[in-house]
Amino acid sequence: MNRQIAFRKHGPNILSALRIIGSVGLLFCKPAGAAFWAIYALCGISDMADGWLARKFHAETKAGAILDSVADLSFVVCCAIRLLPLLSIPSWLWIWAGIIVVIKIFNQVSAWAVFKRFCFPHTVANKLTGFLLFLVVPTLFRTVIPVAVVSAVATFAAIQEGRVLGDGKYVTNEQMNDRRFLKVIGK
Repeated sequence: MNRQIAFRKHGPNILSALRIIGSVGLLFCKPAGAAFWAIYALCGISDMADGWLARKFHAETKAGAILDSVADLSFVVCCAIRLLPLLSIPSWLWIWAGIIVVIKIFNQVSAWAVFKRFCFPHTVANKLTGFLLFLVVPTLFRTVIPVAVVSAVATFAAIQEGRVLGDGKYVTNEQMNDRRFLKVIGK
């Protein structure tokens, strides 16, 4: 297999794996230092690039979807471990974030009950939430106003996700099995 074919087949998963490594690397950087933000930027770019490359090269796989979800989770957790102790976040924002988490958990429990698998719809609102959150995190040291905007988008995205998963009128069987529409984990 030549290098170009190998990259097309494995490149997206390699980027996801590198994001996991980069995320762990954040734990060893000075929080909010230059190295931290450089790795943060590379991880964010890799998150946008891996899915795009997988779709472009028709290299979408169940394993790749799982690896991408693990990479996303590791990035969020490692950022939170390093940055949350430095921030003074108002209690109303913690409550709002908690409500979003509860909605997302409810969505996944509902998806499991209906489809016997966890499903993560790739809605425009979900993609916009991730992108805005990536952009807004560095501003947390100055103001929480941009985070409130992201929280509003994230709330809409979580509610929309529940509707997409729970209303058969909006999700066809083809979409449920289309990896471009959903990240599917489970059966």
